[in-house]
Amino acid sequence: EFTRFVRERLQPAIVGEELRERQQKIEAELADEVKAVGEPLERELVEAGLGVVSVQYGDGTRPMIVPLIDGEPASPDRMAQLVESGALQPERADELAGRAAAFMPRFVEIATRINEAQRRQRARVRSLYATEARRVLEFEVQDIEAEFPLVGVHEFLKAAVDDVVRNHFTDDEEGDTTRRYRINLVLTHDTDDGCPIIVENTPSLASLLGVIERRGRGDDSPAPDHLSIRCGSLLRAHGGYLVLEARDVLSEPAAWKALMRTLRTGQLDLEPDAGSSGNPVPLKPEPIEMHVKVVLIGDPDLHYVLNELDDDFSNLFKVLADFDSTLPRDDVGLGCYVGVLARICREERLLPFDRDAVAALAEHGARIAARRGRLSARFGRLADIAREASFFVHKAGREIVTRADVRDTVRRTRHRSDLSARKFRELVHEGTICIRTNGKEVGQINGLAVLSIGPLTYGFPTRITATIGAGTSGAIHIEREARLSGAIHTKGFYIQGGLLRHLLRTDHPLTFSASIAFEQSYGGIDGDSASAAESCCLLSALTDIPLRQDLALTGAIDQHGHIQAVGAVTEKIEGFYDTCFDAGLTGTQGVIVPSVNVPDLMLREDVVEAVRAGTFHVYAADTLHDALELLTGFPAGERDPTRPHAEGTLLARAVERARSYWRMVARTKP
Repeated sequence: EFTRFVRERLQPAIVGEELRERQQKIEAELADEVKAVGEPLERELVEAGLGVVSVQYGDGTRPMIVPLIDGEPASPDRMAQLVESGALQPERADELAGRAAAFMPRFVEIATRINEAQRRQRARVRSLYATEARRVLEFEVQDIEAEFPLVGVHEFLKAAVDDVVRNHFTDDEEGDTTRRYRINLVLTHDTDDGCPIIVENTPSLASLLGVIERRGRGDDSPAPDHLSIRCGSLLRAHGGYLVLEARDVLSEPAAWKALMRTLRTGQLDLEPDAGSSGNPVPLKPEPIEMHVKVVLIGDPDLHYVLNELDDDFSNLFKVLADFDSTLPRDDVGLGCYVGVLARICREERLLPFDRDAVAALAEHGARIAARRGRLSARFGRLADIAREASFFVHKAGREIVTRADVRDTVRRTRHRSDLSARKFRELVHEGTICIRTNGKEVGQINGLAVLSIGPLTYGFPTRITATIGAGTSGAIHIEREARLSGAIHTKGFYIQGGLLRHLLRTDHPLTFSASIAFEQSYGGIDGDSASAAESCCLLSALTDIPLRQDLALTGAIDQHGHIQAVGAVTEKIEGFYDTCFDAGLTGTQGVIVPSVNVPDLMLREDVVEAVRAGTFHVYAADTLHDALELLTGFPAGERDPTRPHAEGTLLARAVERARSYWRMVARTKP
């Protein structure tokens, strides 16, 4: 309202009859003064045959004394023409020029006095208008000051009034002179808006702090001013919360530094070089006091890194909310599944799911969680399955999604990304990859590995072999020597040395040379889930007792022979089942898994049916003794370290073979 008044109504408000009369009086006084100063010289010039003309000089004009010819002032060019034509004698022209030159000092003095009088007159007129404008403006802003009783508002209005009075009536102001009085309302909240919650998906430096936009594209465009300032998400979240993805902030140049500086100082400082064109702008806004809570979303590893490398991080982000990726498999957890599915169906207009279909989704959530009594909280994967199931049911012309539809969708999802698993099964079936699923073999066992493709995991068997003989090299892991073994896998291999000392309990050093290898493996191997299988394979090579090839073993081992939990047990069982199914189920095939992993199992229905029918088996083992007895059919031996192994047991035979190797080595020493 103030700027509109200055622009449209100020001039009419101050130009009244009284002001015009006072201006006319000042102008009349100027005319009298000019007349009193200039008339005597004018009379003398006329008597001397001279006059005054305005002559072009550069971009302007200036007065000059010239002769009068036939009663008319003659410019220097006219005088030169008259002399050249003979109408004027050169002597007469020189006389007139000399006469004019004689008057010049007085002429300059009088011109200076007249200019000074005109300047005083203009200043008096400006003062007259300024005084009247100040009176009108101060009256106009009274209502604004009353409505906004704030010191900052009153100071701004006083400065605006002074600026209008000082600059509004000058001739050097061009364009809209009220632009600098306008308010740039960069942020506003209604009283009923509540707490602002801003989610910034592109947290660049400009989007966080704000920008100073340029008013044009050319070099001659006007410079940015305060109306060019646009606020960023930090200011929009003032008084509330700003939600950011931590990795997105860190990936933007200078964004993290600016964010931490703002939170540390409590002031939003818009950087001058944050213009939208990328070039520095000659404008530096004052810092803004900030009150905002920033919520960073990221994974735990990133939190640990920031906490370690950024000294300000732990001081500014003091509240850690660590969310689990699973939820309890109880009535509350199942209720969450039902609620999420209902919301997705409602918002995305999916077909309804019957109760068995919801149960199938929950079962799939339990499979993804892969933990006893837990459901996956990654609802995005489940939502994708629900959308795809609804699409195909709608395409088939039906109106309700059933359990079979959910299962078909899960199968399609896995089939689209299981090319590597299918190719592996083909190579096994063709005999290119050697995996035996029947018979027995000394120093050979079926281990189990997994392959991850995106969020999906596939299991497959891997052939592990071991050879042993007299020597002093100990156990050699070929993958480790070839630098194909990861740190965790190497740790599991070293544990086997302590395990052998615990199991065999000899009164002499273990002196043998053995090698263990993952056959037909040409990539890196990591994890300790094959350490139990490696131990059984090594003991088989040591005792010459064959291992069943229709069984596969997975599990991590400790130095006391306990088989510990491993990951992806469900997928490993299914991978070996698929291999056995392709080769032909014999009714004896199966998998040995750690007992602690049994509650985590969430097998496919075809595997469950095969187990129920007795054509495939899943065995649970607590210790290496349990696994050895299943794999060899021999009693393993005593677990009590204070008693020797009974005659005829596998471990007693292992002790005997270890002693024979020791004797062989002892005989060969010089």
